[in-house]
Amino acid sequence: MHYYMPTKVYDEENAVANHPEVFQQAGSAALLVTGAHSAAANGSLADVTGVLSSLGIRYRVFDRVEQNPSTDTVMEAAKEGLAFGADFVVGIGGGSPMDAAKAIALMMAHPEEGADYLYEKGGDGSRLPLILIPTTCGTGSEVTPVSVLTRKVSAVKGSIPFRIFADTALIDGKYLAAASDSVLRNTAVDALGHLWESWLNADATPYSRMAAEAGLAAWRENKGLIFRHPADLTSKEQRRLMRASAFAGMAIAQTGTSLPHGLSYHVTVAGHIPHGKAIGYFEAGYLAQADEKDRQHLLAAAGFASLEEWQDFYAAACGGELLPRELLLSAVDSLLASPAKLKKAPFAADRETLLAIAFFGRKD
Repeated sequence: MHYYMPTKVYDEENAVANHPEVFQQAGSAALLVTGAHSAAANGSLADVTGVLSSLGIRYRVFDRVEQNPSTDTVMEAAKEGLAFGADFVVGIGGGSPMDAAKAIALMMAHPEEGADYLYEKGGDGSRLPLILIPTTCGTGSEVTPVSVLTRKVSAVKGSIPFRIFADTALIDGKYLAAASDSVLRNTAVDALGHLWESWLNADATPYSRMAAEAGLAAWRENKGLIFRHPADLTSKEQRRLMRASAFAGMAIAQTGTSLPHGLSYHVTVAGHIPHGKAIGYFEAGYLAQADEKDRQHLLAAAGFASLEEWQDFYAAACGGELLPRELLLSAVDSLLASPAKLKKAPFAADRETLLAIAFFGRKD
């Protein structure tokens, strides 16, 4: 049994401005990795550039990270960062920019390598200094070692084999205020998926479940908040949502995710379904496979009396439409080709089980 979470976390209002030393200690030139719009809209990018300018640290903004970031984007950003002379990386945004930033920091430390290196098992995982700043309350990527990328050629989405923890995470709930209603709901459902899948996991330990239980308690307190507009939340409420996500990230940093995430990868890439919504779609079926005692514990810990209550909540938050049968069958086949993910379930995960999860509750 072991527990390793090396990222230094600052969870506070104005975390970026309060800790200029984090940037000063990281280097003299920064590559800022973001998406196209959100970091500019929520003020996080301006907070970072303001601190960097006050310190005399040069920076280049790479703001072309897409949803489900591709290996092509990672290599393009790494090339730009190296040409600029950046010696550290700052990822700002939701899971996509933060996951991309991890891989970019890796590839910038290995400039002689091509994109295939991202999937080289047992390769040198050294990277540039890395700071992550989350602006959504779902992925917890700021405290996990996971970088999920998509290969455009094969349209396959999955984690790279390198474990890349950030040096520092700067968590500030105020950035949630600029999020859309759908982003708040989808990312909060993603965080719940992390908590349930980490607790109900073949690799779960008392230490990983410690983080999961803390996250579930926070998530239960927050669950009504996701039906409010993010800008209407108090700063305390925003921080609570971010904290639940961080606890969830700390939990999956120890165990990894399980079958719902594995099924969701194909659904997000082939079906263009938002990440959190895709994960939530499979959670009821996953819990249905658990021992009744564990299932009832996990439902109650998140504030639900039954699977039906959870499904009603999910439908209200993310939509209740059924995914196409062909898409679900493809997701099952795709996951069956990933034995490492199948082993995360604490029960036999054969084709019959995956079909039961994917089609749980359907009558058509």
